[in-house]
Amino acid sequence: MQPSFETSTFQDANVLITGGVGFIGSNLAERLVELGANITLVDSLIPEYGGNMQNICGIAERVTVNIADVRDEYSMNYLVQGQDYLFNLAGQTSHLDSMRDPYTDLEINCRAQLSILEACRKHNPSIKVVFASTRQIYGKPEYLPVDELHRRSPVDVNGINKMAGEWYHILYNNVYGIRACALRLTNTYGPRMRVKDARQTFLGIWIKQLIDGQAIQVWGDGRQLRDFTYVDDCVEALLLAAASPSADGQIFNLGSAEIISLRDLAALMVEMYGQGRFEIIPYPADRKPIDIGDYYGDYGLIRDRLGWQPQIMLREGLARSLAYYADPDHQKAYW
Repeated sequence: MQPSFETSTFQDANVLITGGVGFIGSNLAERLVELGANITLVDSLIPEYGGNMQNICGIAERVTVNIADVRDEYSMNYLVQGQDYLFNLAGQTSHLDSMRDPYTDLEINCRAQLSILEACRKHNPSIKVVFASTRQIYGKPEYLPVDELHRRSPVDVNGINKMAGEWYHILYNNVYGIRACALRLTNTYGPRMRVKDARQTFLGIWIKQLIDGQAIQVWGDGRQLRDFTYVDDCVEALLLAAASPSADGQIFNLGSAEIISLRDLAALMVEMYGQGRFEIIPYPADRKPIDIGDYYGDYGLIRDRLGWQPQIMLREGLARSLAYYADPDHQKAYW
C-alpha cells in the first residue's frame, strides 16, 4: 500500500475538482467518494478537452456536477466559496493544438489559472490548491533522470503556458498565503483516459489502434525512452499533496522506476493483448519540431518529502487498461 494520509482527512471535506469529468479528475473523484468527501466537479464538457460523462457513471449520484468553463471568472468566484480543497486539473493538454491555436491555450492554461487563484484570494483564502502541471515544461532534457532543478525550456506553447500557470500557483502561495503546490505529471494512463486521439497521451490512441486491429504507429526510430504513471498512483500523489502541509509552495515530479523505449512498449502491448502489430514511421512534419527525445523523471523529492512512490508497475497498469477498453460498452463511450 502507498504510504498515505489519515483516511479521515477528506471525510466530510468540501472538494472542488476542475476538469472533474475528465480522465484524472474522475478517477480522483471516485477515490474521494470512498474517503467520504463532498465533491463538486467543474467541467466545460468541450469535446476536445476530455470531459466524458461516462467517466462518472458509477458515482454520478454522489457528486455534484457543474458544467462551467474555468475561463468564466464569475462562475469560479462562486464555485470556490466554501471549499476546503481545490484540485486544479482543468487544462488544454494537446501540444499540437497549442501550436495551431496558441490563444486558446493561453486562455485556458494561463489566464484562467490566474482567474482561479484570484477567486481563491478574494473569496476563499484558506483553501488548499493542488495544481496539475506537466513534465513538458522541461523541454528536451539536458540530463536524465530529470529532477525539479532541471532548466525549464519548453518546446511548445502548451509548455510555456503550463509553466506560467504553475508559477502563478507558487507565487500566490508565497505572496498571498494561498496554500498551493504543483505536481509535474508525466504520461499518466489508465481507465477513462481519452483514446480517440492523442490529445491527452499517445498511449490512448495506441490502445485504440491495437483493439481496432490497426498497426500501432510509433513515430521516429522508436528508441525514445519514457516513463509512465498509472492513474491510481497519480491520484494518491494528488491526495498526499493536498493533505500534507509540507507540500505547500512546493513543486514535485512524478515518475516511475521503470523506463522503456517506445518500440519496446509497443511490442509489450502486442504481446499482452495476444495479437496486433506495430510499425515504425517517420515523425509527421508538424510533430518533429516539438519532440523532446528521451525523458524520464526523478521523483526522489516527493518520495522523500511525502512518502509517495509508484505502486502499479507498467505491465499491471497496461493489463488493467487493455481490459477496460476491450469491453464493448466502454468502446461505445470512448471510441
